[in-house]
Amino acid sequence: MPPGAVFADMNRARFALLGAAGLLVACARRLPGPQPVRIGMVSDLGGLGDHSYNDSAYAGLLAARARLHVAIAVLQSRSAADYQPNLMVFASKGYDEVFAIGYDQAPDLAEVAARFATRHFAIVDAVLDAPNVTSVTFKSAEASFLAGALAAMVTRTKAIGFLGGIDVPIVREFEVGYAAGARAVDPNVRVLVKYIGDFDDVAAGSELAALLYGQGADIVYAAAGKAGLGAIGEVRSRSGVFAIGVDADQDGLAPGKILTSVIKRIDNSVVLLATLAAQRRPRPAVLALGLKEHGVGLTDFQYTRNVVTAAMIERLDALTRAVSAGRVVVPQTRAALAAFRGV
Repeated sequence: MPPGAVFADMNRARFALLGAAGLLVACARRLPGPQPVRIGMVSDLGGLGDHSYNDSAYAGLLAARARLHVAIAVLQSRSAADYQPNLMVFASKGYDEVFAIGYDQAPDLAEVAARFATRHFAIVDAVLDAPNVTSVTFKSAEASFLAGALAAMVTRTKAIGFLGGIDVPIVREFEVGYAAGARAVDPNVRVLVKYIGDFDDVAAGSELAALLYGQGADIVYAAAGKAGLGAIGEVRSRSGVFAIGVDADQDGLAPGKILTSVIKRIDNSVVLLATLAAQRRPRPAVLALGLKEHGVGLTDFQYTRNVVTAAMIERLDALTRAVSAGRVVVPQTRAALAAFRGV
């Protein structure tokens, strides 16, 4: 496989950057004949226009509509109190598949799924044990491992930063994988870690990113949802430093300043489950996607080829193959990271 082929394959579908939408974005097409299959999505608090988590899911909905001729609709959540009512709207209207975007919707989805046993739901980044729910999970630590390896190859200060949203297990996977990847390439690289305590506070994201840069990090990986846009804003005004994007392809938000983005292919999972719904086929209880399944990965360095060399890409490809084949097991917890001795 030629250098970069792994990442080119993962990045064939570029995400469109989406503007903020209203409370209900109805995208149904009226087709002759029977009522089309209907797919609904309930956003988390970041909403459409986050250039990340929700936009990735919405890109999947748009692709499903184009390929499958299903009808799609989105309800945006302004607060956590909106989750259950939004899920209820789709369930009560008989939607064929309803996506809950975000782990924090799990308690509300559990109640709604129990009440509407004949409807089917999917939740992203949470595992919910219910017969009519598919739990979509991503091995984010694996893609973060590659990002950390790349950061360790590129850094000149031997210090790189991680900026998380909320310090919860699912975000720690990004932190731990990133630190493990850096350790695999250069154990002497320091990984500075900060958490915002929020996924939506863009100003706080900017402030803490500035702090990390001030402490010597010349690369900051922001796994913080919408708040991570603050880190991207901060990097624009600084020379000699980079950011790493997350969830969707954020490279174009600051061309040449985003080293790469860690992609979580939420769009692919949405298309897959929408296809099964359109075909009236059973959906799996759990859909777990990692490097091997092309469910996570890095972007193709479109704007940073002057920094990311062919030799670096070749090394990343080798690491990708090693993780995919199980020769390298990426840690997912801080305890496992402490025991990780590299590759």
